[in-house]
Amino acid sequence: MSHLRNLFHKPSGPEHIPQAASVAAVSESFVTSANVATAAPALPEFPVEEAYVGAENRLVFHTDPRSPAADRFRLLRMKLKTLRTTGKLKKLLITGPLAHDGKSTVVMNLATALAERGKRRVLVVEADLHNSSLSDRLRLRPWAGLTECLVDDSTPPLSAIRRIEPLGWYILAAGEPRKNPTELLQTPAFGRVMEHLSPCFDWILIDSAPVIPLTDSISLQQHADASLLVVRAGQTPREAVEKSIELLGKKNILGVVLNGMEARDHLYYQYYDGTKRTHDED
Repeated sequence: MSHLRNLFHKPSGPEHIPQAASVAAVSESFVTSANVATAAPALPEFPVEEAYVGAENRLVFHTDPRSPAADRFRLLRMKLKTLRTTGKLKKLLITGPLAHDGKSTVVMNLATALAERGKRRVLVVEADLHNSSLSDRLRLRPWAGLTECLVDDSTPPLSAIRRIEPLGWYILAAGEPRKNPTELLQTPAFGRVMEHLSPCFDWILIDSAPVIPLTDSISLQQHADASLLVVRAGQTPREAVEKSIELLGKKNILGVVLNGMEARDHLYYQYYDGTKRTHDED
């Protein structure tokens, strides 16, 4: 596990901003012999839902696009787009070893970055049916979602999708809570939903439950092209990360997103402020 050795230390800078993704380590070896992505078919006009984008949601890519955290999401987007052009990469499972590692915050920011203000069709599938935090944090009203699609074949997946503004991406929300979420996700129905949706979007981000307490991510990864593991700096135990990698399988993990590390942000702001002053003086 030497490649994770430097990821587990507390930030040394003067300020630690929780849940601002700071490092994206994406494997350059994830290249398959398959299929460069083709153009998606036309989409219907989806109903629009207005999302709450308050400071507590930490949607830095939207609210603070010049911040170091937003810039690192651009770096992650660049890495993913490069891998997409060389192989099959569209459906990303995003999870973390434990609760509160920040995986849903990463999902929202990455979706916003990949959407490029509506230029790309990005779908977020809220597959953490135990804790549908995305809908709650964005203050979305309830409607028939993923659970309804899984239990009722007469509910077309496209009918359950909404466009989220002002973020520019789409969501298949979790839907009504059920007593057996893990069993629902392990049925063939989830695979059928993904097969139906995959041709319609450029990117699909599957927001999954944490790896350690539940088996959901392990079963869902068979429907994804790769997984991103979200780890919180100075908080996620090394043992939990190692166990997650073992459970998911190292070959299935595209990279690690190190969350909540702001040690070098002051260097960014020094550069940006200096550049701005130079332009102001010209």
